[in-house]
Amino acid sequence: MTAKSPSSPRACALVGPFAGGKTSLLEALLLASGAISRQGRIKDGSTVGDSAPEARARFMSVEPNIATTTYLGETWTFIDCPGSVEFQQDGYNALMAVDAAIVVCEPDPARAVMVAPILKFLDERKIPHLLFVNKIDAAGTRLRETLEALQAVSDRPLIMREIPIREGEAVTGYIDLVSERAYKYRPGQTSQMIKIPDALKGEESAARQEMLEHLADFDDHLMEELLEDIQPPTDEVYADLGKDLAEDLIVPVFFGSAENDGGIHRLFKALRHEVPDVTTTAARLGIAPSGAALASVFKTVHAAHTGKLSFVRVWRGEFADNQVVDGNRIGGVYAMTGGTAAKTPKAGPGEVVAFGRLDPVATGATLGGADAGMAPWPLPLAPLFAVAVAAEKKGDDVKLSGALTKLSEEDPSLQLDHGEFGELVLRGQGEIHLQVALDRLKSRFNMQVATRKPTVPYKETIRKSISVHGRHKKQSGGHGQFGDVHLDIAPLPRGSGFQFVDKIVGGVVPRQYIPSVEHGVAEFLAQGPFGFPVVDLSVTLTSGSYHTVDSSDMAFKTAARIAMTEGMPQCDPVLLEPILLVEISVPSDFTAKAQRIVSGRRGQILGYDAKAGWAGWDTVNAYLPQAEMDDLIVELRSLTMGVGTFSWTFDHLQELTGRVADKVVEERKQVLENS
Repeated sequence: MTAKSPSSPRACALVGPFAGGKTSLLEALLLASGAISRQGRIKDGSTVGDSAPEARARFMSVEPNIATTTYLGETWTFIDCPGSVEFQQDGYNALMAVDAAIVVCEPDPARAVMVAPILKFLDERKIPHLLFVNKIDAAGTRLRETLEALQAVSDRPLIMREIPIREGEAVTGYIDLVSERAYKYRPGQTSQMIKIPDALKGEESAARQEMLEHLADFDDHLMEELLEDIQPPTDEVYADLGKDLAEDLIVPVFFGSAENDGGIHRLFKALRHEVPDVTTTAARLGIAPSGAALASVFKTVHAAHTGKLSFVRVWRGEFADNQVVDGNRIGGVYAMTGGTAAKTPKAGPGEVVAFGRLDPVATGATLGGADAGMAPWPLPLAPLFAVAVAAEKKGDDVKLSGALTKLSEEDPSLQLDHGEFGELVLRGQGEIHLQVALDRLKSRFNMQVATRKPTVPYKETIRKSISVHGRHKKQSGGHGQFGDVHLDIAPLPRGSGFQFVDKIVGGVVPRQYIPSVEHGVAEFLAQGPFGFPVVDLSVTLTSGSYHTVDSSDMAFKTAARIAMTEGMPQCDPVLLEPILLVEISVPSDFTAKAQRIVSGRRGQILGYDAKAGWAGWDTVNAYLPQAEMDDLIVELRSLTMGVGTFSWTFDHLQELTGRVADKVVEERKQVLENS
């Protein structure tokens, strides 16, 4: 293979399912490049990545880990993305800023389905990616079966770049299918070239032919050579691999052991020769090659001591410390290695750095003015889990809201809203996702909070009409209070809301007091007999009387409340439960389990069908009470190897009676008594 000229700085994201070994692979790549002298271990908390206390406490990545290094004279930035689906927003955002992704997975066919969502995201956006099958030294590895299972969940053909050399059960090296050379692993060093074992020559020849045939699907000249039994030059094969990878036509497959330094140098060299550079990536994203300096913000962090940091990929031009961009001054340019920031004067095309003090700039923003043709940024993931939060210390509500707003800026899949009952509700991707957010509230913002389940927005209505009289009369010296109303209360069809009708004739209730009657009724309806808002009823003011001196707005408002308080319990009130239309997405093997989950949560299955654009996946459509949604995502993921998910919209209100309704009313009564 011809020598390669150094390229501009390039960036790769390490992605894949939880426990695949991405953080260990980052350590191995840093060791291979000389950036570190000793490989850290997750179990003893010595890795470059996962330096945050929330990550160390859980032995898992909870945010992207960024490290820049050099290898054979070239600059590389690796972004180790969290494997847990609860933190996949960070991974999706990072993928928009890299030249290629390394999908890291285990050699277990049963876990291949866990790779499907990330492969789908990569293919939808044509992001070049390759597979690294990690832990190949584990006992009982089944590489061929694993690749067959992975191919079933990949829209692109998987192309093996090497085959393993085994000694007994152990994988001790590999045969490169392009150069047709064999290598033996040497931990801590580059692999040693050896002769191809005689027993593997037939397998190697067949595997190489299969690789070439895949490449020939995208190269007519190579196809002609194969048909004429001409062995293509090695440089031609490498060129095809690089071109097809850049266009997301193929997925090259490598294997090794990140923890034991197997296959790492081989992987690094493949990245060096085949991963596209920043100009190719910018073109893929629709960024014009010339123009003012341009960068994308793929992550923001509010650090305790340095303030806000905006992590960016520079596409063109240069950015320097103190430079004003879009009206904001850059307060420092930093090269990142894990949790360590090294100040640098400027950053140019291809570099991944952090800018300080760009407080108004959000994740997903383009610095320097957006290009008209730029690819759209991934939308924030819809929330799947929620908790109501409140400051433990009185007077800290404003501080809490501000801190949560900052965390939502860092991670757009966190959402903050004010619930219907005055609650502050934090929504996210799962239980661990929100636990990490709450831990950050404590460690970064010194905020102690109490949490509970959000209140389900039940409503209540009536099933019977009634006429009722309300009188408020009070004499306490001087002007008294007098208001007198006759009301008709009647049910309305579902979804009608509240209607107030004025049928006063002859001035028995003066015009100026009628709005006060309506306000009094509306205030009562905010909390009906069961403690929830009342809907779908009409209240008609039919008659009344007044006093020329003692009547007032407040008196008629009070009279209306008295009438409603007396009349509503006689209208056969009933609780209304919010029902959601839920679409559950799962691999077809788990469809029956998804249906059982729905049935076990008082749900109504509406049907299921193949998921459009997802081979081997189904969607289950159902009605589910909102009260049953609290931990739905937890159960769904536990039964589908973490890949099941759902979306939902409010659909209708439905009457709820019996023991379930009685329990809801009793719990609401206790809440109101304690508030």
